[in-house]
Formats: sequence, C-alpha cells, structure tokens
Amino acid sequence: MKYTTITSRIDGAVATIAFNRPEIHNAFNATVITELTHAFSQIGKSPVRVAILTGEGKSFCSGADLNWMRSVINQSFEENLAEATALAELFYLIYSLRQPVIARVNGAAIGGGTGFVAVCDLAVAARSAKFSFSEVKIGVVPACIGPYVVRKIGEGRSRELFITGERMDALRAHEVGLVNRVVDDDKLDAAIDEVVQAILTSGPEAVAMAKKLIGNVPLMPPDQFKPYTAEMIARLRISKEGQEGMDAYLNKRTPSWVPAKKEGK
Repeated sequence: MKYTTITSRIDGAVATIAFNRPEIHNAFNATVITELTHAFSQIGKSPVRVAILTGEGKSFCSGADLNWMRSVINQSFEENLAEATALAELFYLIYSLRQPVIARVNGAAIGGGTGFVAVCDLAVAARSAKFSFSEVKIGVVPACIGPYVVRKIGEGRSRELFITGERMDALRAHEVGLVNRVVDDDKLDAAIDEVVQAILTSGPEAVAMAKKLIGNVPLMPPDQFKPYTAEMIARLRISKEGQEGMDAYLNKRTPSWVPAKKEGK
C-alpha cells in the first residue's frame, strides 16, 4: 500500500510509524485508520522487534479530522457503526501487537489522539505535549479507547478525565499514569532510543509472552491463572530462546538476540 496520510519505515529491528498530516495537526480520518491498520498488520508479521508511533511536525495526533466529522453527522447508524468498528479494530491491533509499541508523544494528543497513546505499551512524552479526553465537549464519549484507558489508568482516574474532559500537560498525564516518562523536548529522541535499546536486550519471545501475560491474567480467576502461568514459564524454560538466555546468564555472556553495539556507543 502506498501511504498518503502516514509514514512507515524500518531501521533494522525498529519500525517507526508516524501520522503525516502536520498541516492539520495529524488529525485522523477513515484513510488514516485504513493505512495504520495496514502498517501495523505488516509489522505484526515481520521480524521487527519494536515499533514506535509518533507524529510529523509539532503534534502527535489532534483527534478526529473536522472535515471527516462533518461527513459523519450526515451518515446513517450503519455507516457510523462501520467506521467506529474499523477504529476499534485498529486500537485492538496496536494494543495486542506481538511487538511492543512505544508512543513518542512529540506534541498535542487530543481525543482519539490520546487514545493512540493509551493503546501503546509505553509512552514517552515531550514536556510541551498536551492531552485531553475531550469527546464530552462535543457531546460524545471516548468509547473505542475506553477499555484501554481504564486498564491503563484505572476506573477512578478515567471517570474524572472522561467526564471533565480536562486538558492535561505532560506532567499531569504522567501523574495519572497515561505516560511513563516526561522529558525535555530536545531529549525526546534520546529517551526513546534508551527505551528501544532496553527492549532489544530482552528476549523477543519473552517480550511477546510478557504482553500476553499482562493482557490475559487480570481477567482470570485463580483456578485459571495458576495453571496458565505455570505452563507459560515451563514452556519458555525449554524453548530455544529460554535455553539461550539462561545459558548466557550462567556463563556470563551476551545472549544471541542482543544487537552488537554501534561504534561510538
């Protein structure tokens, strides 16, 4: 697919996908949803080990495109449902991707843009970034992103932020648990690289299973999570990656999945 609203590039083990509509603060529409769905689907099938989601220009993603919203007003319930379902499927795709996804929040993340932050595994925000679940201000709710936000920041915080539509700075977003780190704007790339390198020193299969563990276990009663977790660790111990990792640790050597250090680093 030739992308017109996003960019996607792969540099070794790292994929970077960016909203690419800087002239309208990276607002999304049906085309953006389709292109992001294709890009993340391709990454999920690839040997890439980490994905970064960001925005071109000064914003991360300002939410839904106003022109798209104007057309939505005149759509039928069935048409609205089809578009909302496509967005819901995209959020789940990013959330459940085998590889970890890092949100590089370089600017405003408003409405659905904040939702894209919430579905990522980790988020690093520039100090100048702004956030808001602003949907209630136009008479709707953050529905498709709701499950992921509640999981990430809890019911109490979600009630407060969904109902008030509070505009948050990066430090407030960190306080409520929406982002993991806040750094000065000129330190954003260095902070992202630090997180990426930490992930690349971890076993890729172990990282994928850690994501699965976190997603599944909270929904299980004890009679399910006890055998589930016991079987998971037993299988990983006898796996090729588990054997390599434990042998490397015991023999004080670097595991095979750790990339060689670049000169000057």
